[in-house]
Amino acid sequence: MSVFPLFINGEFVTTTATNKISSPSTGEVITEVSIASASEVDAAISAARAAFDRGPWGSLPAEKRKTYLLNIAQGILDNAAELADLETRNTGKPIKESTFMDIPSAARTFEYIAHNFENFLKDAAPKMEAEASCRLLREPMGVAALIVPWNYPLLIACWKLASALAAGNSVILKPSSLTPLTALVLGRIIHAADLPRGAVNIINGNGDDIGRQICSDARVDLISFTGSNEVGGKIVGFTAGYPKKMIMELGGKSASIVMADADLDVATNCCLCSIFLNQGQMCTAMSRILVEDKIYEQFVEIFVAKAKKIKLGRGEDFETQIGPLISQVQRDKVMGFVEHAVKEGAKVLCGGKIPNTPGLENGFFFEPTLIGEVTPEMKICQEEVFGPVACLGSFSNEEDAIRQANNTPYALAASIWTSNQLLAQKMAEKINAGTVWINTYGMFYPEIPYGGFKQSGFGKELGREGLLEHTRLKNIITDQSKDGKPLVNYWYGF
Repeated sequence: MSVFPLFINGEFVTTTATNKISSPSTGEVITEVSIASASEVDAAISAARAAFDRGPWGSLPAEKRKTYLLNIAQGILDNAAELADLETRNTGKPIKESTFMDIPSAARTFEYIAHNFENFLKDAAPKMEAEASCRLLREPMGVAALIVPWNYPLLIACWKLASALAAGNSVILKPSSLTPLTALVLGRIIHAADLPRGAVNIINGNGDDIGRQICSDARVDLISFTGSNEVGGKIVGFTAGYPKKMIMELGGKSASIVMADADLDVATNCCLCSIFLNQGQMCTAMSRILVEDKIYEQFVEIFVAKAKKIKLGRGEDFETQIGPLISQVQRDKVMGFVEHAVKEGAKVLCGGKIPNTPGLENGFFFEPTLIGEVTPEMKICQEEVFGPVACLGSFSNEEDAIRQANNTPYALAASIWTSNQLLAQKMAEKINAGTVWINTYGMFYPEIPYGGFKQSGFGKELGREGLLEHTRLKNIITDQSKDGKPLVNYWYGF
């Protein structure tokens, strides 16, 4: 069995310490991956620092950076079949999702950023009084540490990497130790694209072991993290000694609001997708479904009937609609939420169990689940489950719906389903969330910034705003006084 290497300073590094990667579908070991020790982490930081400070990367012309980004995009497309297969085997997600969503979207992100970042970096000079002029200059932050979660290993890595590189930063990419495979293959693609040594470094290891080292190092200028609130809090603590720019995309407890005038068939289909896609392991999962009381019973009947038809199976099977959860630990966590909800008085309307389907015994499968008779204060309505579990509530009018939607510590996303566009726009303005979809769900575009409020984090990914998060803004002020003697000349002019 070959061991996946790290990628440090333009070279592939195989270490004696490794960790085994198992398939969530079968529990079987599929490969081994090198683990970075403290010395390898230090080497990666040193390489990134040197590439930015003394190497060509920090001062590379924009046109050259564009070429590198496009080469990476093409490399992803050229290796799409391998990447999709690895993503599915590593995460358990259905191969259809990896093939038709994750991999093409990763390439498209690089393409869009490559074609637009130069314009994004231009800032119009402010109007000044006659005695001075000002030029605004966007500069890279320096060394960016990009920490990626296990649910979308390649896609989120590319979201972060494309913007960080386009802005001119050198990078240390740290994938989740549960799902490092496609990120490490991305190192091979970057190597083939012939980026300067040290511009991108990819290391693998347990977050508790190497996260502190990366985040507390004074040589790192920016941290972009996507993951749990618990780990996000640790990262903030790690940076206390050397504060640095941070982008945090954390948890969510998003609400899908179904009005009585919505197309009920479309709304139920899309609500199914919004909570069961990727086994519900999404920050933007619509884990709370709020239905207007006039159609509540009808919605429940349709939703439950359709949920029971969803095909569970191994990710590699093209007929699979829901694969396994990422690990036994995650499945135990999801089961614990369901059991606690029942103890609090909620009712399982469908699912809620480990399936007994032949052939799935060794995977981490969990049935698509709908929980009814919940109250907003219940744990399952307030905390992120990160699994295929939806809470179903009702509301009497739009004000009630907005109040319930906003009644969590999170503010990441929401969906509104109605035929009344004017009402939908007014409601969207009142919902406390970074993204609100109207009559759709999960449409992510590289052109549009993404990120949440409250406990869902801060900063943006994607779009112009996401790119600018990876820069610092400098103003250069030049004296324009007619006699060459600015006003300050006379302050202590003796």
